[in-house]
Amino acid sequence: MKIGTRKFGEVQIDETKILSMPEGLPGFSGFERFVLLEDPKTAPFCWFQSIDEPNLALVVMDPTIFKPDYNVGIDKIIKDLGWTDINRDEVVVYVVVNILGKQEKQKITANLLGPLVINSKNNQAVQVVISDSTYSCQYNILEPEMSE
Repeated sequence: MKIGTRKFGEVQIDETKILSMPEGLPGFSGFERFVLLEDPKTAPFCWFQSIDEPNLALVVMDPTIFKPDYNVGIDKIIKDLGWTDINRDEVVVYVVVNILGKQEKQKITANLLGPLVINSKNNQAVQVVISDSTYSCQYNILEPEMSE
């Protein structure tokens, strides 16, 4: 299946990799189908791309790359979502990243309070809002001491 994207133009995707978001993506109602686009040229960043809207794509990345102790209580999330018969390694977590500025003035922040949790077994995804946490919604990846 081919889809249009703002970043990569038209791309071929494997339909079995389409992720459904039954509750939608907060702030973007009506869009419930996404795919995770990975490109070695942009690693470790990936794109959480809408299937239905080429201009709707979020830059995401694995938070453990820059914050190895990141913990969102995945076991509780799995239980709350009713994802039964699933192994922990079938769930992956990404955080939305904002890249601001250019070159030496570049700032990259991650929203640690609203991770995307993906069930790779049933291809469902949900953006979870974490409350009562000391995490930041603008965690400075390049200068983490500025976020603590």
